[in-house]
Amino acid sequence: MISSNAQAVLEIGSTGIRLLVAEIDGSGQWRTLDEADRPVTLGRDVFTTGQVSRESFLECLSVLKNFREMLAGWGVAGADVHVIATSALRAARNREVFADRVKLDTGCDLAIVEGIEENRLIYLAVRFALKNDMASFWRGNSIIFEIGGGSTEIMLLRRGKMVAAHSLRLGTILIDTQSRRARGGQGAFERYLNENISSTAGRLSQELDLAAVRTLVLAGSDARIAADNAGADLNEHCKIMTRGQFLQFAERIQEYSIEDCIARFNIRFAEAEFLNAGVQVYRLLLEKTCAQDIIVPRISIREGLLVDLARGVDPQLQEEFYSQVSAGALHLGRKYHFDEAHHRHVAALCMVLFDALAREHGLGRRERMLLEVAASLHDIGMFIRGSGHHLHGQYIVTNAEIFGLHKEELDLVGNVIRYHRGPLPSPADIDYIALQKEERIIVLKLASLLRVSDALDRGHSQQIKTISVERREGSIVLHGPAGLDLSLERVALEEKAGLFQEVFGYKVLLF
Repeated sequence: MISSNAQAVLEIGSTGIRLLVAEIDGSGQWRTLDEADRPVTLGRDVFTTGQVSRESFLECLSVLKNFREMLAGWGVAGADVHVIATSALRAARNREVFADRVKLDTGCDLAIVEGIEENRLIYLAVRFALKNDMASFWRGNSIIFEIGGGSTEIMLLRRGKMVAAHSLRLGTILIDTQSRRARGGQGAFERYLNENISSTAGRLSQELDLAAVRTLVLAGSDARIAADNAGADLNEHCKIMTRGQFLQFAERIQEYSIEDCIARFNIRFAEAEFLNAGVQVYRLLLEKTCAQDIIVPRISIREGLLVDLARGVDPQLQEEFYSQVSAGALHLGRKYHFDEAHHRHVAALCMVLFDALAREHGLGRRERMLLEVAASLHDIGMFIRGSGHHLHGQYIVTNAEIFGLHKEELDLVGNVIRYHRGPLPSPADIDYIALQKEERIIVLKLASLLRVSDALDRGHSQQIKTISVERREGSIVLHGPAGLDLSLERVALEEKAGLFQEVFGYKVLLF
């Protein structure tokens, strides 16, 4: 039966093109209508030569055309078909040509998912799969880890809150390629893995004590094969293994050839070829932690995109996601030794102003989240130097990885931080002028709110605990707690409220 609510996700990966067709209902849930998977050699091409070969080009187009015919049977077309590509096309020199050819031959727009965006979609998929099971995951320290053909996605969580998210250029195809170049057999393979995982673990341990990690979530296809053969059901979307069960599987699989893996696990050559490499990466990471439980979701980035599409009808999930973005921003601030009490207080004041002035700024929930991140990090540049710290802060943020924020959003936040003090934007400011017109307006509105909020904590003493907002003719009046000496804050407002008056047309008064 053809569904009017059907959505399709086509994922172009390093080793295959995968299709998921699902029907989303009004509550944000969905049921799978169809799935398909076709192997391609895209990753081997790109990670060997740096680009998609003519043969892989034609192979991918043939698979995509076949999938479009399947989708026609489900009545799915146009904006309801979401085509994404991951690490292989991210690394391809001819990715723009590939995307253009896909558009011309299939009518589909191809979105190449950057690493931090892939992290976000994986998190959404894991959150959906876990539901409220495995309470220890949300109470303790944990790592979400996925190794693909060309990249590895890592998320660190402390007591269920995001500490950091990273996308590393380390994948099973890359591991295999580098090991072959070394021509050292199994010994070269082991050395390459150990050196990379040890280096990675060293960096991660600076952000989260790996010895305190109690749960690993392994989200890749190699982990799913391991869990299907050595684990048990946690719920309908998740398997669970003990530390011992996974280590035994990892030891056993090293003795298997590719042909053995195909026969024993009933998988295709494309899955078997790099299975051992993926499992051994997971093993080495596991051994760097004290994790006793390994959770393996049976879903992927494709389901993560479905969750994202359905989030508009699931406000609870949306708010939880935004709280993880905020947690990631706070951790970045701690990394640069920011004044956390001041930044949290200014962010809270920003939220009060944003909510009270919704009619004036006309912005939505996404922009509110961006303002909260900018306010939480507005003085982060002090780590480099106090003079010009707004410029240093912009540089740090636009070159950072904050969970849930893609490059364009980091650029917006960076510009808001730049203009939280100092001169107003000018045509000579390249980073500002490079934004779209609508984005420049957002920056002006958010920066003006941040300037006002920052002025209200000029002394970093948080003496104005709460404010209320009153509209008067030509003015926005802010009322603080009675009986306080607000002279310092009023001087700061005179210095910093000019942008607010220019953007919104109101003077700002403090009583």
